[in-house]
Amino acid sequence: MDPDIDAFGSRRSTVYGAGGVVATSQPLAAEAGVEILREGGNAFDAAVATAAALNVVEPTSTGLGGDVFALYRTADGDVGAMRSCGGAPAGATRERVREAVADEQGVDPAEATMPETGPHTVTVPGTARGWEATVERLGRRSLGEVLRPAVRYATEGYPVTEVVAAQWTHAEDLFTDENARETWLFDGAAPAVGQEVALPNLGRTLEAVAAEGADVVYEGHVGEAIAEAVQSEGGYMTVEDLAAFEVEWPDPVSTTYGGAEVFELPPNNQGLIALEALNLAAEVEADDTPYESAERVHRFAEATKLAFVDGHRYVTDPDYEDVPELHSKEFAAERAEKIGERAISDPEVGVPNAGTAEDADTVLLCVADEAGNVVSYINSRFAGFGSGLVAGETGIALQNRGSSFSLDSDHPNRLEPGKRPFHTLIPAVAHLGPDDWLAFGVMGGYMQPQGHVQVLSNIVDYEMPLQAALDAPRWRYHEDGQLAVEERMHEGVPTKLARRGHDVAVLPPALFGGAQAVRADDGTLSGATEPRKDGQVASY
Repeated sequence: MDPDIDAFGSRRSTVYGAGGVVATSQPLAAEAGVEILREGGNAFDAAVATAAALNVVEPTSTGLGGDVFALYRTADGDVGAMRSCGGAPAGATRERVREAVADEQGVDPAEATMPETGPHTVTVPGTARGWEATVERLGRRSLGEVLRPAVRYATEGYPVTEVVAAQWTHAEDLFTDENARETWLFDGAAPAVGQEVALPNLGRTLEAVAAEGADVVYEGHVGEAIAEAVQSEGGYMTVEDLAAFEVEWPDPVSTTYGGAEVFELPPNNQGLIALEALNLAAEVEADDTPYESAERVHRFAEATKLAFVDGHRYVTDPDYEDVPELHSKEFAAERAEKIGERAISDPEVGVPNAGTAEDADTVLLCVADEAGNVVSYINSRFAGFGSGLVAGETGIALQNRGSSFSLDSDHPNRLEPGKRPFHTLIPAVAHLGPDDWLAFGVMGGYMQPQGHVQVLSNIVDYEMPLQAALDAPRWRYHEDGQLAVEERMHEGVPTKLARRGHDVAVLPPALFGGAQAVRADDGTLSGATEPRKDGQVASY
C-alpha cells in the first residue's frame, strides 16, 4: 500500500550550495553524491555515486540489472547525452517468443502478447557500462572510488525509508523463486519502515565491478550468472549478447519554449513526446492562462494527449525504423488545429499501448557542481524489481523493459533480435538564460513527458522558485483517456474540466511522478526534490 504522503506536513524550500548540490529520491544516496563532491569529484562522478547508492537504498526502483541515461551540460559548454540501454537477445525472434508465451498464456500463438514479467521481458542491462563510461569520459574519479559509498551501504547496512518500504512490498508477490526471495526478502517479507538491512550479495557484486570494471558484468562471472538465470527460465539471453553491448552518446533533440531551449533524449526514448507537447502548448497559448484555472490544465493536457498519440505511433529504435521529427514547430502548428474548447473524444486519440509503462518505477538524480557542470541522470529496471528473475548469487534483479515490445508484426515497437524497446526514461536539460542551466526530470512511466511540461512551465511561464515548481499540484493523462488530478488541485478545477468533456479522477500523490531538479544560474547553485518521495537535496 502506498504511504499517505499528505500526512507529512513539513514544508521545503529551495536548497542552495556553493560547492555542489545533489537532488534525488533517497537521503542516503544524496549524501553519497556529496561525499564524492567533497573529495574532489565533479558532477558526473557524484551522479554515478548517487545512482549506485540508489541501487542499494532504493532497490525497489533501480539496479544493475537495468539501464541508465544522462542529459548534461558541461562546464565547457557542451550539451550532450549518454544512453546505455540494451536490446533484445539475438535469439529472441517474435516467432520463438510468441510460441513460448502462448503456452504460458494458454492461447493460440497468433493471440499471444508480451508478458509483463518473466525471462522474455529481460533485455541486455546497460547500467554497469553506463556508469563506467560516465566517469571515464566526463568524470575525475575512478569507478572504484565512486562506488565506495554504495558498497558500504550494501555491506554494512542502512535503515529503510518510508516510501521505499511501501514499494518493497511488491517483491513479496513478484519473487517466487527461492533464491530471489532469499536475496530481497527478510523472513519472507519486505522490510518495515526503519528496519536496518544489508544486501551482501549485491555488495560483493558492486565490489567486483569496482575492482574489475564493467567487464565483469558483460564478460565475466556476473554476466554468466545473468545469462544462466534467463536461460534457466526459458529465455534467450547469452553471454555473447552481453559482451556485444556498447554505450551510445547520441545528439540530444531540442525545441524552444518561452525563451528557454529544452534538450531531451532522441528515440528510442520518449523525449520527442515532451518536446512536441511543449510546442503544441505554445501553439494554443497554454502559457497565457491563469495558473489556477481549468483552462490552463485543459490546454496543456490536450497538447500532451496529441503528443502521446504521435509518440506512441512513431517512436521506436531508429536503427530499425525511421522516426519523423515530431519536435518540429511546423508539425506542432498542424497538429494544434485539433485542440479546441472541449476534450478530444475521438477514440483514435488516446495513448496506444506501448507496453506496460503507465506507472513504471525509476530513480532520477540531478547534480550541479561549482565548475558549471549540470547533469540529469536516470537509472531504472522498469517496473519495480523488474522481471522477477535474480541472477544467481549476484544480488542483481533483472529488468523487464522488454515488456514494452509488441508481438504484432505491424507495430513500430515490434520485437526483433537486438532491437532496443521503446524507453520511457528521459532526463532533461534546459537553457533558461545566458548562464542559467537547469537539469531536471520527472519519473513515473508515461508521467515523465507530461511531468516535464508541467515543471518547466511552472518555472518558465509562472516564475516559480525551483522547489515550488516541484511542489505544485499535478495532473496526468492516462492511457484509458482519463485525466487524473491531485487532491490539492485548485478548487473548482476538476469540475470545470469535467464540463469540458474530460473524464476526471482524483488520485493519490504517489501516482504523479518523482521530480528532481538542480540549477546553475550565473554561478549560483540550487536544488529541489520531490515531496511525493523520500527525497532530499544535499549540498555543501
